[in-house]
Amino acid sequence: MIQKERIKVLNQKRVRRGAYVLYWMQASQRTLYNHALEYALTRANELKKPLVVFFGITDHFPEANERHYAFMLEGLKEVKQDLRERGIQMVILHQSPELGALKMAKKASLLIVDRGYLRIQRQWRQFAAKQIDCPLIQVESEAIIPVEEASSKEEYSAATFRPKILRKLSRFLAPLEEREPSVSSLSMDFNSFEIDDLEKALSKLQIDRNAGRVNYFHGGTKEALNHHL
Repeated sequence: MIQKERIKVLNQKRVRRGAYVLYWMQASQRTLYNHALEYALTRANELKKPLVVFFGITDHFPEANERHYAFMLEGLKEVKQDLRERGIQMVILHQSPELGALKMAKKASLLIVDRGYLRIQRQWRQFAAKQIDCPLIQVESEAIIPVEEASSKEEYSAATFRPKILRKLSRFLAPLEEREPSVSSLSMDFNSFEIDDLEKALSKLQIDRNAGRVNYFHGGTKEALNHHL
């Protein structure tokens, strides 16, 4: 179940007769328990359109370095494979995400995006909402309880905040059904930044190299679950 409180329309454009529904994955870099992905699949199936997942890689994410990028690319490689197994194509562009979203949205019926709380993430979404010619719908999948639902005011004490969270926790921790696309997007033709060869991909990025990769932590949902277990 995807609670209505997770869904926010960011512009007032109408759904178009596009070639696909586009999910702009940025903050929620996973296929497991991803409300934005499942909502995008629902809308794509309703429209009888394929779903395409887009991710934009910028060289200039604030305070990020090679260690961050290597960890991220390892996770994205797993995401790409998981999506392929479900009949969904992932397109990665070596481009600032809001510009890549604008490019990919030109042929989209509508655009779904996950929620980001950093200033740069909010700016990306605000830019896209104004520039694209189709609806932009944001789906919260980073917080268990959407911030606006957790409390309507600034909280100064855990003692006052905790009861508000506990009252709503069971509603927002509901299981999330994984959907399958009614139309595959795997045969669609896109140019995509190749990440299968991690070393080659990293070498093409103009990023801070001061902090290099580490061998004891790796990105990806499976790796995270292994540590949890």
